[in-house]
Amino acid sequence: MAIVYATLIIKGKKTFKEVPERIKEQVKQALIDIECPELAE
Repeated sequence: MAIVYATLIIKGKKTFKEVPERIKEQVKQALIDIECPELAE
């Protein structure tokens, strides 16, 4: 699920603030792993 949210954030469909709290850390790590840490703010 974290990869799905990370993809949506990269495509501009969602923002990091819209990610459910329970998976925020996983989504943040996924964004860092794909070299887009600026989107995890």
